[in-house]
Amino acid sequence: MGRAAKERLNRALSEHLNTIHETFQVLDQTPASSLTKVSWNEVIQLGEQLSKQATTVGMLWTGETPEIKALEENMAAYFNTLQGFLLLSHGSIVGAGPTLSSCIHASVKQVVDCSFMLFKECVASYGSRIKDGKLSIPQLVGTIWDACSALKKTPATNITAIGRAMTQVAVSMKDVLREMKELKPASDPADETCYQASVKAEKSPHDSDDSCEEDDLGNDLSPEEMKIAQLAMVVVSEMLVLIKELIRSITGLLKQENLDNSSDSVNALERLLKLCQEIGEQVDELGACLYPPQEAPVMKAASEKISSIVDEMQVDVENLNGSSEAFFQACIALMNSLEQFKTEVESSSPADDLIPKIQNLDVNN
Repeated sequence: MGRAAKERLNRALSEHLNTIHETFQVLDQTPASSLTKVSWNEVIQLGEQLSKQATTVGMLWTGETPEIKALEENMAAYFNTLQGFLLLSHGSIVGAGPTLSSCIHASVKQVVDCSFMLFKECVASYGSRIKDGKLSIPQLVGTIWDACSALKKTPATNITAIGRAMTQVAVSMKDVLREMKELKPASDPADETCYQASVKAEKSPHDSDDSCEEDDLGNDLSPEEMKIAQLAMVVVSEMLVLIKELIRSITGLLKQENLDNSSDSVNALERLLKLCQEIGEQVDELGACLYPPQEAPVMKAASEKISSIVDEMQVDVENLNGSSEAFFQACIALMNSLEQFKTEVESSSPADDLIPKIQNLDVNN
């Protein structure tokens, strides 16, 4: 009887899982703009209902193995609610751009994955004398609570989603800036610290003889290279200010009615995010180039690329009517820093411009 009951539950669960898999694929399809947009609050409320139903399922396992009928009924009720949850979630992405859609998709998938784990464990534990499965069921109920609670933190608008994505770019830039600040100039030749360390190492053969090299790792920038590194730090700092002001300008757009659902506005916001991400890539490039030997042509190209991106940013922000005086001033400050940086790079490596000319010389002339 126990084996037959478990097979029965497995068949029922398999049908429910297949239904949810098919429904979940709807989230990959862009809903027609003519559809009525579902408020994200409605999705949150249905998520709370799922949490309560998951708790009811967990309570079935507080004593002995539950009756199969009770488990089947609760399973059917839960997956029926989960299917409605998915359909509502699909309705919430009406007018959503790629960034917002991706955020919603990730949050919804987490709820679905946790739900699958709970009911697979319930069926696997049914009729089993092993307590491990039964003990894990309350924990799996807790993961559903967490996933449904996280829905409240999921961005509900394109502007919020894109603002958060830009913040992530800024976080990455801060990491690069922190690494830049760890760069130090080469030791003064008169400084005998390394020499003393090497002498000490000779006296203590069992100690590591790499201590001096490790201490000097990344500290061998010449004065000229260090100056370039310092100017690069200023550039990245100014870029962080620019990103901050850009995010402020974008969040200020939330006050403009219907802007978040306008396809033109959403496309413009997505372009701004892409430009931010491109700046982030150039910052990574700059950070890598500062280690000796410094690559002047790459640094110059990165600074020119950033200047071009900032020009595009200003146009897009103005088209959205989101430009502010602080954003405008941040653009000017960054452009000035970039110009100083590029000038220093060019003056420190004049030979770079001569290499192509020398290579093109006809040695027979």
